[in-house]
Amino acid sequence: MIFSVRAALTAVLLASVAAPAGAEQIFNRIASFPVASNLPEGKDKLTATSSEIITASDDGNTLIYSDSPLGAIGFIDITDPRAPKGLGSLAFEGEPNSVAAAGPKVLVTIDQTEDLTRPAGQLAVVDLAGKTIEGSCDLGGQPDSVVVSPDGSFAAIAIENQRDEELNDGALPQLPAGELLILSLDNGVPACDSIKRVDLTGLATVAPEDPEPEFVNINANGEIAVTLQENNHVVIVNSKTAEVTAHFTAGTVDLDGVDTKTDGALSFTGKLDAVPREPDAVKWLGTDRLVIANEGDYKGGSRGFTIFDRSGKVLYEAGTSLEHAIARIGHFPEKRAKNKGIEPEGMEVAVFGDQQYFFVLSERGSVVAVYKDTGGEPELVQLLPSGVSPEGAVAIPGRNLLATANETDLGEDGGARSHVMLYELAEGEKAYPTLVSNDIDGKPLGWGALSGLVGDAEKDGILYAVSDSVYAMQPSIFTIDATKKPAEITDVLRVTRNGQPAQKLDIEGIALDGKGGFWLASEGDSSKLVGHGLYNVNAKGEIKAEIGLPAELLAGETRFGFEGVTTIGEGDDMTLWMAVQREWKDDQKGTVKLVSYHPKSKEWGAVRYPLDKVEQGWIGLSEITVRGDHAYIVERDNQIGDQARIKKLYRVAIADMKPGKLGEDLPLVAKEEVHDFIPDLQAATNGYVVDKLEGFAFDKAGKAFAVTDNDGVDDSSGETLFFPVALELTN
Repeated sequence: MIFSVRAALTAVLLASVAAPAGAEQIFNRIASFPVASNLPEGKDKLTATSSEIITASDDGNTLIYSDSPLGAIGFIDITDPRAPKGLGSLAFEGEPNSVAAAGPKVLVTIDQTEDLTRPAGQLAVVDLAGKTIEGSCDLGGQPDSVVVSPDGSFAAIAIENQRDEELNDGALPQLPAGELLILSLDNGVPACDSIKRVDLTGLATVAPEDPEPEFVNINANGEIAVTLQENNHVVIVNSKTAEVTAHFTAGTVDLDGVDTKTDGALSFTGKLDAVPREPDAVKWLGTDRLVIANEGDYKGGSRGFTIFDRSGKVLYEAGTSLEHAIARIGHFPEKRAKNKGIEPEGMEVAVFGDQQYFFVLSERGSVVAVYKDTGGEPELVQLLPSGVSPEGAVAIPGRNLLATANETDLGEDGGARSHVMLYELAEGEKAYPTLVSNDIDGKPLGWGALSGLVGDAEKDGILYAVSDSVYAMQPSIFTIDATKKPAEITDVLRVTRNGQPAQKLDIEGIALDGKGGFWLASEGDSSKLVGHGLYNVNAKGEIKAEIGLPAELLAGETRFGFEGVTTIGEGDDMTLWMAVQREWKDDQKGTVKLVSYHPKSKEWGAVRYPLDKVEQGWIGLSEITVRGDHAYIVERDNQIGDQARIKKLYRVAIADMKPGKLGEDLPLVAKEEVHDFIPDLQAATNGYVVDKLEGFAFDKAGKAFAVTDNDGVDDSSGETLFFPVALELTN
C-alpha cells in the first residue's frame, strides 16, 4: 500500500506544502514501496525480502533492485512516482548482490560461492522490457558490485572474494585475492570474452597480498575508482589499459566527541585515535575528486566521509559532524555506539539543475544525508528519513527524483519490511525532521525513544517528554518548544537518585505534580527492572518519592505495565491515573485497567477499560492525559504500514472514573472515539505507518500534540514524528 500526502490534512500536519515563488529547493519523501509486495504469487507474505543495491532505467520510469534473501531482482514502475507499482521479481540461481542498468538491459552480479576458499560468481544479463534472463558471463570469483560507465561502453565489477569472519577472527590475509574486472558492452550486452582482469595486489599497506575490492565508480573520462575496504585503500584504474594509475591509503582519523560505549546512555564526550577509515562506497565528484563513505569493517570505521583529490590528499574530512547531526534528530543508534556508530555505507552523486549533490547513507542511523558539493567544504542541507538500513541509492535528475533501497526486513518478527523510498526535489518546506535538539555545552543532546508527553502549566507550546528503557541508564525529561518548526528540544533534566543517574527505569508516562516537579510512571518488569512503579521528582530531577505497586495489583502482573500517567485534582486532593498497556492475568478478556493512586491517602483503585478488537497482533494503551471533564487515552495496535488498523484517541468522562477496589470486580467505563491517527501518520512524511504512537498531551492553550517512539533506532527506521493534532472537542 502506497501512501501520499492528503490535501485535507496539510494545514495541520508536518508535510510537504506549497511554497512561494523563489523558495528553496528541497527534497521530501513522496512515496514508500514495501518490496514484499513484489513477492511471487503464492509465496508466503512473510518470506524475507530485501532491497539492497538499486538502479534506474534510462527513461527513469523503472527501478530495479537486488534482493539477496529472495535470490532475485525486483522491478518497480515509478511512472507516477507518488504511486509506485510492483512489477514483480526475477529469480536466479545464487545470490544477486548488485544491479546496474545498461540501456535496454540490466546487469546483475550473482554470488554463487559455497566455499569461501573457492569463490564463484556470474554476471547475468536481463532484458528490461521482457524481464527475462538472456545470458551470463562466468566471473571466476565472488562479485560484490557492478557499475556501468557514463557512456555505456563498458562495465566494471569488483570481485571481492571476501574473507571468512569466523576464521582467525576474520584476520587478513585470506586468499584467494580479489580483483577488478572490466567488460566491454554493446547496447548493454557484455562481451564475456572481453574481460580484462586488473591485479590489485601489492598496493595496500594492510594485507597487500589479499585485496578485497568493495565498491567501484567510473568518471566521465572512463577512470575507475575502487575501494579496498578491509585494506583501507583506494585505487584508480585506467579502463582502456586496465592499468593502475594511482592508489593511496584511505588513512586514519582522530575523533573527539563520540559516544564510544553501548551502555544505555547517550554521551558524546569520548575520543578515538587513529581510526582507519575503511571506506565502503566511493563516488567521483567530477574527474579530479573522490568522496568515500567510511563505514569500516575490519578494524575501523570513522563514522563520516572524506573527500580526496586523485593523489590521495584529504580535501575535506567530515569527522564527527555527520554523526552529531544525526544525533540531533534522534537517529543515533546507541546499540552501535561501541562499534562504528552510524556506519555511513552507501553513496550517490548527481547534478540537479546546476547544483551537484552527494548523498551519504547511514546504515545504522537509517538516514540519508544530503550535501551540496561546493568544491570546498560541503554544505549539509538535509537529513532525510529512510527505511531500516539504507543500502543503496539512485538519483534520477531528469525527473528530480532520488530513490533509496533499505535492506532490513523485520516482517517475521512483526516489524518493518524492507522498503524502497522515493524523494522529490521541489520548492517547499522540509517535512523532516519534525523534532531536533539543541547542543548542550557544545555537545549534541542525544535523544530518542520518546514515550510520554505532558504540557507545561504556564507556557503555551512548551511540553515535556520522557525516554523509555532504551536509555534505562540515563532516564531523562526533555523540554520541547513546539512553537518552532521543526519543534526543538531545548533542555534536558536527568532523573537522579542520591546524586547519581536513576538507572534501570522504563519511563513511559509523565505528569506535572503541581509543585514544579513531575510524576513519572515506569512500566518496568519486576523480574528484570528495579523501577516498576511511580516516581515523584522535583524540579532538579531528584527522586523524592518511589511508590511500588501494591501486592493486589502485582498478583496479576505481566511485563506490559504503566504506559502513561496523568493527574486529577490539586494538592491533597490530587489523584494519579495510570493506563496499563495490555491485559494482565486477572483482567477480563478484552479489557485493561486504568489504575488510580491517591498520594495523600496512599489508596489504590482501578476501573476496567474496553479495548478495540484486532485481527492480528495485539492492542493496548500507550498514553493517558486529562483535559477538562475527560481523560484522553491513546489506544494502538502493534502493526505497521498497511497492516496498521488501530491508532486512535479515545476519551472517558472523569465523572465515570470511580475506582473500584483492587482484587474485586471493577467497574467498566465507556469510551468515546475522538480521533484516528492513521491519516496523520500516513500523511506526515509519506513513509509507512509506524506502530508506536506513545505520547499525547495538551499544552497550556489546549493545543494537542502527539509523538511516536522510535525505539532508539533499534530494529526501527528511527523516525520520530512529533506533530500537532487537529481535534474538534465538545464537552
